Amino acid sequence: MQKKINIQNKKARFEYEIIDKYIAGIQLTGTEIKSIRLSKARITESFCEFNDRGELFVINMYIEEYIYGHQFNHKPKSERRLLLNKRELRSLKKDVEAKGNTIVPLRLFINENGFAKLEIALAKGKKLHDKRETIKDRDNKRDLARIKKNFK
Repeated sequence: MQKKINIQNKKARFEYEIIDKYIAGIQLTGTEIKSIRLSKARITESFCEFNDRGELFVINMYIEEYIYGHQFNHKPKSERRLLLNKRELRSLKKDVEAKGNTIVPLRLFINENGFAKLEIALAKGKKLHDKRETIKDRDNKRDLARIKKNFK
């Protein structure tokens, strides 16, 4: 029985306003997928960029070295190519270049077929007052939940 792998980037939802979401495959080596299955990955500081040929790469994603990898191990912070359809890539590239948006990873997971997938989002950076609004809403929801719990 395989445990569920679900590595999230909670900071991205606070820092950015999510516009559109995509599910992308990741091109990995053998030791990288083994480390991900052991939940030894972090996507909090990572972001996505296009290269000269129009391919999308995730940059600054940390995947810890596999403990039994020896000389065949991978680099922890190397660039990893994301696998999307051409239509999706063209649409993302157009949106990033024209409107000043960015692409951030939200969630790293393993699907039912055993492949590592990365949920990415087209996002726009929040201003300081938007972040304060988010904090205020979160506190109000928490207080309301406490009040409801006490009246039951």
